[in-house]
Amino acid sequence: MNAGTERLQQIIDDSRRIVFFGGAGVSTESGLKDFRSSDGLYAEKFKYPPEYMLSADCFYRHTADFFDFYRQKLLVDGIKPNAAHYKVAEMEQKGRLIAVITQNIDGLHQAAGSKTVYELHGSVLRNYCTKCGAFYDEKFIKDNRPIPLCPKCGGTVKPDVVLYGENLDENVLAGAVRALRNADTLIVAGTSLQVYPAAGLIDYFRGDNLVVINRDPVSVGGALFLQGKVGEILSKIAIK
Repeated sequence: MNAGTERLQQIIDDSRRIVFFGGAGVSTESGLKDFRSSDGLYAEKFKYPPEYMLSADCFYRHTADFFDFYRQKLLVDGIKPNAAHYKVAEMEQKGRLIAVITQNIDGLHQAAGSKTVYELHGSVLRNYCTKCGAFYDEKFIKDNRPIPLCPKCGGTVKPDVVLYGENLDENVLAGAVRALRNADTLIVAGTSLQVYPAAGLIDYFRGDNLVVINRDPVSVGGALFLQGKVGEILSKIAIK
């Protein structure tokens, strides 16, 4: 271990109320692209800018284009949890961690065994009819092209993800804020902290230890910063 990893080990050993706050970089080791890095999703070229393709306006005005992009870029087959997801789940199982707050929509934390997960931006695994509210799984979106329509009422089935131009779920936000206020340690991982209002949630943390793990430099005052892949760094930590 280097000095930074040794310090992280000591922090986790001494903590009982860890909150893990993760972004896209937590899932890149599972094969998913992040958004804002030089080789990320936003660097690719599409019919419209990616920010618009993932907007509520695009969903309602250019629905077929929205789903074409959504299926290609966000519904990725064969994705499994990586070392970061499993280590975070282990922290919860051994009584060290009280909650995961994630900006991701892939469901990988739950697949790894995490129980208390606040999904700020929703999940691709949940979909509902905009007309009657009927629920559909991810496979329904994949199989019904170009636009998935509810067989019960004919309404458009919408992914339960927060699109640009939509508000975060108030209940999810409230749960995330409660967890942050009660945490003694906050681990921020795989995020540039550029997406608001989600990134602003860390202001609710009042605990003793703030840790930031990211591939690229992130400046957060008073934080222990470890640069590298989240899974590679966390896999070196023993949870006692």
